[in-house]
Amino acid sequence: MDKKLLRIKQIFLAYEGKIIPHIFWRWVFCLVLLVSYGGRIVVTKGFHVISYCLAILILNLFLRFLTPIKADLEEEELDNPVLPIRDTDEFKPFLRKLGEFGLWKNMTIATSIAFFCTFFTSLDLPVFWPVLVMYFIILFVVTMRRQIGHMIKHKYIPFDIGKAKYRGSDKK
Repeated sequence: MDKKLLRIKQIFLAYEGKIIPHIFWRWVFCLVLLVSYGGRIVVTKGFHVISYCLAILILNLFLRFLTPIKADLEEEELDNPVLPIRDTDEFKPFLRKLGEFGLWKNMTIATSIAFFCTFFTSLDLPVFWPVLVMYFIILFVVTMRRQIGHMIKHKYIPFDIGKAKYRGSDKK
């Protein structure tokens, strides 16, 4: 049994390695999956708790994607600067808690599981969905305010905006 499990894992990792370079098509697939899930929710007019759980999970993944690996948002007094503050400081590249591929993979798996759950009527729990929407909006605003405050405090931008241009001596 262990050999079969190891072989399945090797096959999975081989296919995973083949799709890593195709960033655009991976995200197109994820977007199509999310739109399909949204369409399924609209058609069934239910599964609001599952959608809420999926939204919370995606928010959590996105926050981990935006956060540097060494940052500690919970304990601000222990939080050390992430990027160099002065010109004499050593350059430290922005390393994320969750990389782009990990974000895509986890979002795709979570959306697939949520989509699969919509085929079981026992998981369609009765709930007043506008309360869930309001609670998610409040949670999103509060967490993003804290994340943006952390980004401003430590002067980091989690997105690549191009190659840095250095001013040096111009010897022509």
